[in-house]
Amino acid sequence: MSSLDQFIGILGAAYPWVKAAHVTFVIFWIAGLFLLPRFYVYHHATTPGSAEDRAWIEREGRARSIILTPAMVIVWVLGLVLAMHLGAFSQGWFHAKLALVVALTGYQGWMSAYGRKLAKGTRPLENRTLRIMNEIPGIATAVIVVLVIVKPF
Repeated sequence: MSSLDQFIGILGAAYPWVKAAHVTFVIFWIAGLFLLPRFYVYHHATTPGSAEDRAWIEREGRARSIILTPAMVIVWVLGLVLAMHLGAFSQGWFHAKLALVVALTGYQGWMSAYGRKLAKGTRPLENRTLRIMNEIPGIATAVIVVLVIVKPF
């Protein structure tokens, strides 16, 4: 495909701008997915109902409402537009990438639900488990990057 061919499709000349915005918001989203479980590790150690507990609840809520949710929505919208532009829905690498993005979206939902449990004063997981959960976005991101760049299938 020549460099001019990439501009053909529903986006036309806007393609590189949409792609740049998509990558930027992916970075924001993944940064938030790294941040939130780390917050939970620190929050987990606080006494339920304490001033420190309330401060973590507020920080976590801001991370979800200011960073995570808006970035995730923008990533989905721009990603689907890019997929339509490229005709990616018929490509195997895209199906694998899409499955991982769905999994990361579910992970974010699970992390948000866990934050609500912490806010209620329950601590159902061990700190070690939360630290391990913090690795999920990094692993998924590395696999997604390989799928997008290498397109192995």
